[in-house]
Amino acid sequence: MKKRGVLNRAVSSIIASMGHGDRLVICDSGLPIPKGAEIADLALTVNIPRFIDTLKVVAEELEIEAAVVAEEMAASGSSLYRETQSLLPKVQIRKVPHDAFKEMLNNGGNIAFIRTGEATPYANIILVSGVTFT
Repeated sequence: MKKRGVLNRAVSSIIASMGHGDRLVICDSGLPIPKGAEIADLALTVNIPRFIDTLKVVAEELEIEAAVVAEEMAASGSSLYRETQSLLPKVQIRKVPHDAFKEMLNNGGNIAFIRTGEATPYANIILVSGVTFT
């Protein structure tokens, strides 16, 4: 039995399968996910689990070289963007309009989606995998 880190089998497998430049989306419960996409659906009920808690656990195991969020996340006035920045202090976070963010989801290149129970608007992020060696 695994003692620490990501205990969810699907999420652990997704992270282990990622290579340099692959993309993983952590999303709120309302983000439209393309049909046929691989998804680890963690949503249990409203706000369980939370986006930020899920990001924190994933960031502990995944080497992240870049991230993309909707501009609206940063402009919403909620603490969500500040918390995201604090979890990814060395990661460049690019902001794009929410419609452009959703379009990025349909253009392929995403390895998988992790759906949370988050009910806060714009609680979505695309994580780009880095490498642990140079």
